[in-house]
Amino acid sequence: MPNSISKAQIVERALAEGFDVARVTDAGAAPRNREGLLSYLTAGHHGEMEWMETRKDERADPRALWQDARSAIVLGLNYGPDRDPLEILARKNRGAISVYASGEDYHDVVKRKLKAVAGFIFQKSHAQVKVFVDTAPVMEKPLAQKAGLGWQGKHTNLVSREFGSWLFLGSIFTTLELPADESESDHCGNCRQCLDICPTAAFPAPYRLDARRCISYLTIENKGPIPREFRQSMGNRIYGCDDCLAVCPWNKFAQGAREMKLQPRPELTSPSLAELAQLNDAAFRALFRKSAVKRIGRDRFLRNVLIAIGNSGDPALEVRAHALLDDPSPLVRGAAIWALQRLLPDAEFQVLANQRGARELDETVRAEWNAIS
Repeated sequence: MPNSISKAQIVERALAEGFDVARVTDAGAAPRNREGLLSYLTAGHHGEMEWMETRKDERADPRALWQDARSAIVLGLNYGPDRDPLEILARKNRGAISVYASGEDYHDVVKRKLKAVAGFIFQKSHAQVKVFVDTAPVMEKPLAQKAGLGWQGKHTNLVSREFGSWLFLGSIFTTLELPADESESDHCGNCRQCLDICPTAAFPAPYRLDARRCISYLTIENKGPIPREFRQSMGNRIYGCDDCLAVCPWNKFAQGAREMKLQPRPELTSPSLAELAQLNDAAFRALFRKSAVKRIGRDRFLRNVLIAIGNSGDPALEVRAHALLDDPSPLVRGAAIWALQRLLPDAEFQVLANQRGARELDETVRAEWNAIS
C-alpha cells in the first residue's frame, strides 16, 4: 500500500530537482481564460499558429484536457541571463539569439525534471500524474498566476517578484487533492516600458499581443518570407526577441540561472553573421544540437540571418548574401535579394536584378526582385 504524500514533500522534491519555485492550484480554468483566448483567436492575433484554435477548448480549461485532474502543480525554472540581453543589438555584424535559446533546449531540461517529480508523486501516493511543458494545450501563464508564481504582465509574459521575467514554466496535473496557494495580483502599475520598447508595435493594448507583428513569432513560427514592413525593425535579431522582457523593472530582483544546462553556450551568445550565413544543413544541425533553434530548420534560420545581414550596413557581408542567391531554398534566395538591395549601391543592385530577376523560376522569389528593382 503506497504512503500518502503531502504538498510540502512535493515542493521539497521539486526544489531538490532544481526547480526554483513550486506552487499548487486547482486544475480548473484560470479566471477569464476562455473569454481572453476566444477574443485573441477571433482577432487573428495567433497568426499561423493553427494549433491554438484546433485545441482551444482544452486550452481554455485544463479539465477538458484531463477531466480527472484535481490539482495542478506549477513549477518555475529560472533562466535569468548573466548579461544585458540588449547589448548585442548594437553589434550589427553579430546575431542576437534570445536568452532562452542560448543554452540547451528548455523543453528537454524542464520535462526531465517534471518527470522526476511526477515519478516521486506516483511512487509515494499512486495518484495519477501527467506532465506538461509548453507544447501541450495548457495555458501555463494564467495557471501560474492562479498558483501564485507571478502575474501576466502587460507584455503577456509571466513576471515574478523574485525572478523578474525569466522563468520557464512546467506543470504536473494530478488526481490528488492538494491545498491551493494564493494567486498573485498584478504589480505592473502605470509602467509601460515593455510596450514602448517593442520594435514592431506588437502590442495593440496592454496585456494584448498581436503575434503577427512580434519578432519572436516572425523569426520562429512564421514559415514564409518575413513581411517587408518588419524587416528593418528586426535589426540583428535572428531567433526570438528579448526586448520586452529585458526592460521590465522587476528584473532588478532577477537572479542568474543556476541550472548548468541553461547556461549560454559561448558560440551562441554573439555569433558572427558571416559564419552563420555559410551553414549548410549538416552544419546547422551540428551547431544547434540540443538547442531550441534547431526546430525552425536551416532555411528559416538563414532567412533570419540574411535579414540581419541586410540591416548590418556592413559591405563586407555582401559576399555572403551574394553566395546565397543560388541557394536551393526559395526562402533563402528571397531574403538574400533583400539583403543585397540594402548593401549594394542602387546602380549595382539594378544591374544584378536585370541579370538574375528574369531567370528566377520561383514566383515568390521573382516577386522579391520585382518589388525592389
